Amino acid sequence: MRRHLRLFVTAARFDLIEHARNRLATVPVALFIPSWISLAHAVIPSRTVAFRLRATGRLLEPAGNQITQITGALNAVTLITGFMMFTVTFNGGRFDRRLAMAGYPRIHLVLAKTTSLTLASGTIAAYATAVICATWSPRQPVQLAAALFCGAMTYGALGVVFGSLLRREVEGMFALVMTSLVDVGLQSPLASGGTKSAAVQLLPTYGTMQAATAAGFTHTSLPGDLGVQLLWFAGAALLGLLAFCRRTRNALTTRPPFRLPWPLRQRQPARPAGATSASR
Repeated sequence: MRRHLRLFVTAARFDLIEHARNRLATVPVALFIPSWISLAHAVIPSRTVAFRLRATGRLLEPAGNQITQITGALNAVTLITGFMMFTVTFNGGRFDRRLAMAGYPRIHLVLAKTTSLTLASGTIAAYATAVICATWSPRQPVQLAAALFCGAMTYGALGVVFGSLLRREVEGMFALVMTSLVDVGLQSPLASGGTKSAAVQLLPTYGTMQAATAAGFTHTSLPGDLGVQLLWFAGAALLGLLAFCRRTRNALTTRPPFRLPWPLRQRQPARPAGATSASR
């Protein structure tokens, strides 16, 4: 038991150090989230926007800048968490592969990534919720933070999938940005007017959007929608686990690691026709 705990703590420490060194994510967390949420509150008109919340069927009329803050916070939280996990997985892929080839248990590496994702998602979600509460008072701040946390966990798992499967960093960045823009954009009441299409229920952050909106403007709890969002996380985490195991598999099963380059092999002298192992 102590050995497994030591292996897990070591892997978790490596992941947390990598996150701390990732300025591409830490700077947006500190600056982008409060800037975007504050600008949305100051620039977007405060006139009411009428739409029907699909989860409850209730007609809501929140202020436009307030609903924009919720959708903007969701977009920022998911993107930042996805970037963090993608960058750590993409840049640390070779290191993880060497550890796995040296006999380091994959389960401890996966648990360490899950732990770092949970800590990062909880911190970012709480921070975004605090920034929103600084400008107005959501009806259920705890549910709002929980909704943002579940959305961040989902996109963090997607970041692991993209980081394990894609070969170039720009491909992962583009995939995350486009996924989040389409996902949140189609659900935004300000942009779509509360679409009636059932297709939005298939989007990755549908449960988060419903629970976050209800938390902001109603006293209705939506544990079912949070559960749906956790199912999205479980599915993305399973894909991330399979992709991670595929990436860290033993390279010796596919090709010799120290094979001579083709020109050097051609320069080797040919063995005489009658040579045997004894003559050598």
